[in-house]
Amino acid sequence: MGEVKTIGVLTSGGDAPGMNAAIRAVVMTALASGIEVKGIMRGYAGLLNGEIIDMDEKMVSEIMRKGGTILYTARCKEFMTPEGQEKGAQVLRDNGIDSLIVIGGDGSFKGAQALSNLGINTVALPGTIDLDIACTDYTIGFDTAVNTAVDAIDKIQDTSTSHERCSIIEVMGRNAGYIALWCNIANGADGILIPEKEEFDEQDLVETILNNRKKGKTHHIIINAEGIGESNRLAKRLEAATGIETRATILGYIQRGGRPTAKDRVYASTMGAYAVDLLLGGATNRVIAYKSGQFTDYDINEALAMKKTIDEYQFLVSRMLVQH
Repeated sequence: MGEVKTIGVLTSGGDAPGMNAAIRAVVMTALASGIEVKGIMRGYAGLLNGEIIDMDEKMVSEIMRKGGTILYTARCKEFMTPEGQEKGAQVLRDNGIDSLIVIGGDGSFKGAQALSNLGINTVALPGTIDLDIACTDYTIGFDTAVNTAVDAIDKIQDTSTSHERCSIIEVMGRNAGYIALWCNIANGADGILIPEKEEFDEQDLVETILNNRKKGKTHHIIINAEGIGESNRLAKRLEAATGIETRATILGYIQRGGRPTAKDRVYASTMGAYAVDLLLGGATNRVIAYKSGQFTDYDINEALAMKKTIDEYQFLVSRMLVQH
């Protein structure tokens, strides 16, 4: 690995609150060490199109409190091909970029891995609201997304109580149930449906609702993960089975937006600075992680080979705290 002179930074895949804090930390840390920074617009798609800008302190001075990503983001099928990856590596070389920091999910990590194999020094940061990256206990944006969902569910509970309804609330998470699990515990729901536990018993859900109604409960909340989906159909089935008016609400993209929480700002900033320090220390092909209370890093190949599983004790707690 040669001397680091210019670091590129891009955001890829779904946006997540806190990405801007990470970008700011990358820029400020690199510039403080005399390293130039170039921003790559629109992820790997922008890389292939040569959408590259110079970055300075002024450009990032007011971005930490903003949701989304000032570099924009996109998905790029072309970059999934060997030809696209070769082209991307050459674009970086042509622009004098010897090192790259990628902020995104596991798909983005695979792109960073490919560029590393082509001689570009790479470090990846876990930027996804889904918390579905196995090597880390924290991903940039998860805390904000959960807080947004919890607040929305609190509001839905108010109107659900007023109308004595059952509400099915679908939260994001792609094929992972972590947002749903946290919301289930935080909001005191009657039930939870997550992809990791697909063998749920719908009749048991019906009986829980009916038993709670007999005990005097006037509203019911079911948290449904995006990976299960079909919330409107479930609402119709539960209403038919219980005789209780049931409505579905899909929270959707509000969970991606909004001002990042303090945790997302602080952790994302720490990860951004850590990424620059790794590159300056001669590392490449690494993923930043937060594990067992410490910021650390893994080889990308090792990180991608890990499998994420639901915390069984947290799931047990979520079931134990269901109001029966």
